[in-house]
Amino acid sequence: MVTHLGHEEYMKQSMRQSDVDMVNSPPHYTAGDIECIDAIRAALGPEGFKAFCRGNAIKYNWRSSLKNGVEDIEKARWYMEKFIETEDETT
Repeated sequence: MVTHLGHEEYMKQSMRQSDVDMVNSPPHYTAGDIECIDAIRAALGPEGFKAFCRGNAIKYNWRSSLKNGVEDIEKARWYMEKFIETEDETT
């Protein structure tokens, strides 16, 4: 059984690695055969996925001054880039 403490230790170990990219490929979203974002995109379809991306961009901008600063702004930008990619694919 994985506990919350176990997850925290996993994240600390993952973030200690110098090549970890917490914006584009955080290790907790890339485990397994499919990335979490790809599963979400498949489950929601293009319009739902764009709404999901827009909502996450708002969330990361909102909390940036309270939590992770520039990293959160970069995450917001990442989600808006996914939104734009999806928009380009569907037009």
